[in-house]
Amino acid sequence: QVQLVESGGGSVQSGGSLRLSCAASGYGISTYCMAWFRQGSGREREGVATVVRGGSTFYADSVQGRFTISRDNAKNTLYLQMNSLKLEDTAIYYCAAHTTCAGAWKNWAYWGQGTQVTVSS
Repeated sequence: QVQLVESGGGSVQSGGSLRLSCAASGYGISTYCMAWFRQGSGREREGVATVVRGGSTFYADSVQGRFTISRDNAKNTLYLQMNSLKLEDTAIYYCAAHTTCAGAWKNWAYWGQGTQVTVSS
């Protein structure tokens, strides 16, 4: 099993930046597909960014060009750099790990507790 703990959320004005971290313990994140998801109030959880074991990254259209997912295998930590934040980025952000990148978010095996990101005008 792997345990995930997010940090770095907070409040920021529109156009600002935040960096989220997800510290993993138990197993190395290099063995998993890792991703960031988010869930806004009253909305379905959605995928934001994914990094596969080989290192390729994928982004939701809504964050492409603004967010960057990365991982530091030595520190066993996943990151999400968020730039040019918009009001609609307000949500609880979760990091997650799974043995495969395929499938719906409900099938992902391991989740952090989430960290709140609030973007204001």
